[in-house]
Amino acid sequence: MMTKTDEIADGIFRFSTFIPELTPEGFTFNQFLIKADEPLLFHTGSRALFPLVSEAVSRVIPINTLRWITFGHVEADECGSMNQWLEAAQRSEIAHGIVGVDVSLNDMANRPPRALQDGEMIDLGGKRVRHIDTPHVPHGWEARVLFEETTRTLLCGDLFTHTGNGPAVTSSDIVEPARRAEAIFQASCITPTTGSTIRKLADLSPKTLAIMHGSSFNGDAVRALRDLASVYDEFLMHATV
Repeated sequence: MMTKTDEIADGIFRFSTFIPELTPEGFTFNQFLIKADEPLLFHTGSRALFPLVSEAVSRVIPINTLRWITFGHVEADECGSMNQWLEAAQRSEIAHGIVGVDVSLNDMANRPPRALQDGEMIDLGGKRVRHIDTPHVPHGWEARVLFEETTRTLLCGDLFTHTGNGPAVTSSDIVEPARRAEAIFQASCITPTTGSTIRKLADLSPKTLAIMHGSSFNGDAVRALRDLASVYDEFLMHATV
């Protein structure tokens, strides 16, 4: 295995590890670094991936300068190595939503995490991220996303998950691949508010979608989010017929 590094937006780096054994097309696990006065990592990767990912990150910034450790929800591929990162970056702090902190992270993290209110901003110095609660979207009641406002990059977590090892960034359709992946994994919560939660993310007018599993996207991100919301509306309708 190897971890590839690409800059997908100004000062936002994607670290991607391809696992060919997962699904017939293989599967990527991606982390994102926002390079700023106070660097922020979104997704830590699993414990097993820490040596690969940390080496890749160290080529962009000194690990000991990492300030913020963040992720979409509490799951091994999202935050499995968080304590390894806390150990490697002694001034770093985990930041997550209130539910994730109260339910899981106060116990799991080796240092006290920072609990963020919905809509709260962290000024990284040169970059700004807004925490947005998205309960159960795509899964987990503590689920959330981050929106980097200067580049208008939405750090999507598991939204738009798709298989294969495509380019770091694409403007090709990502909605149909996400539909196919959902049919394989059935990983998302299908609720009456799934579609409306995703449409609220479209209202942010992002320019880039940083996707945890698959290629990031720099096409019409607003349309992609609205189309994905419609996909989940369709799933909900079929589930309740």
